[in-house]
This record gives sequence, structure tokens and C-alpha cells, in this order.
Amino acid sequence: MFESQREQHRPASADGPAESISESDGVRQGSSVEEAAADATKGAAGRQAPRPAKNRLLEALPRQDREQLLARCERVELRLADVLCEPEERIRSVLFPTGSIISLITCADANASLEVGLVGDEGMLGNSLLLGVNVSPHRALVQRAGTAWSIRAPAFSRELERSVALRRELGRYLYIVQRQLARTAICTHFHGLDARLARWLLTTSDRVHCDQFYITQGFISSMLGVRRAGVNRAAGLLQDRELIRYSRGQLSILDRRGLQAAACECYLTAKQTYDRILG
Repeated sequence: MFESQREQHRPASADGPAESISESDGVRQGSSVEEAAADATKGAAGRQAPRPAKNRLLEALPRQDREQLLARCERVELRLADVLCEPEERIRSVLFPTGSIISLITCADANASLEVGLVGDEGMLGNSLLLGVNVSPHRALVQRAGTAWSIRAPAFSRELERSVALRRELGRYLYIVQRQLARTAICTHFHGLDARLARWLLTTSDRVHCDQFYITQGFISSMLGVRRAGVNRAAGLLQDRELIRYSRGQLSILDRRGLQAAACECYLTAKQTYDRILG
């Protein structure tokens, strides 16, 4: 996907075998007239039954623009804990998650890091290409294994030039990402760990579309940029209030409304911003 990344992604199998779709649906050389007609009929039938995008950004596009983009995509499997890119690496592909979750991480040094974004089926990885910059600003780490649409950077750039709707939709998403970065800075500096943990758990739950998921305290401490002992204390307080249950990495949200009340206002602000701009 990125310059230094080994080819780690496997074709997805959850919705049938993944396939690399060529940028041309033209007739193969040597085909007969009958074969050409059959190919054309097959192509028309395919266009009448578009593949589901399973990504909110792609689903929001007009059908023609969405199908044009998906025709240049390949569905891939992202594996848990894979590092998709490091800062300043050249972007070779853009990802639109359809079941996976990707953490965007800023590193202060070899031992200190902070999650500044979380990308699921509401977003994309590689949005700096929208600004004409072909390098990544963050480390991208797979937080939850799953599928994603992958499109090579040159093909994505051509689609941006071709589609006004794509530029408009992704430009709005870029604004949301900028707001998210600003809120993360405010949240990290001004809000208590209990409230930040509650916000992070709710956001993760939104991305996985489930109130139960596996997560370790070590991973949470790395994402929030705090010591593991602090996460243990904050999680204990939320458990004492019967908002969550956490045991051996298995986390369950028991009282979502109560957890929202315990979270800082950054959670609802982010949701409202997304719904207002892209909803």
C-alpha cells in the first residue's frame, strides 16, 4: 500500500473472492463478434446490479461516480496490528474501510505516541492526496481486522480530476478530519482520563457497530498516550458505575447512555459534525 510496506493484504473472502478489476472493460484481442456481444451484455448486467460499497463516503456518491470508482478498486483484507504506513512514506494506495478499523497515530519518540484519529467505514485512509501531497502524515495501524476497498494512488487521482461529486464529498470529509485533529488536541490537554476513555470506547463501538469488542489495556494506553496504570484506574471507575464490563481483553458497554454522560463533549461534537457535514 505504501512505499515501504510489504504486500501483506490478502484478497477478501467475506463477500466472495476479491478481484483486481482492470481499468478497461474493452474486448480482448482475438475475440469474435459473438464473444464481444456476450461481454457487452454481461457488462450491462453487471452495471444493473452494482456492488454494495459498505463505506459511507462511497455510498454518498451518485451511483455513476461510485461505480466508476469501485471499478478501479480491489477488496483487500487488513490484518490486526499491521502497520499500513509510517509518517513521510509515499502513499501508493488509498483505502476505504468496509469492516476494518484503522488508528491514525502521531509519535513523539520511540516510546511515546498518541492516537489522533480512528477510521472505519465512515472514512478513508490517504486523504492527503486530496491536497496534492503524496506522503502520509501519520502512522496507520490496523486496530480491527477486516475488509477495505483499495485503489492505487494514480487511479484515485484520476478519479478526483474526473468526478466533481467525489471531490466535493471527500473535501467535506477532509474538513471533518481537520476538526477531529483540533478536538483531539483540546481533549488531550483539558479533559480527564475517565472522560477521554469513555469517549474513546464509544467511538470504537461506533466504528465496529457493536457494544462488545476485544481490546487490551496496553493498546488503550498507547492510543490515549497515558500509562497503563492510569487506564486501569479509569476503567475501574467506569466498571464501578456499571457502565462497562472488562475482563481479559473483552469489553462490553452495559449502559451506553450513562457512558455518553461520562464522556467529554468531544464525542457528541464529533458525531454532530459528521452528521451535519456528511449526513
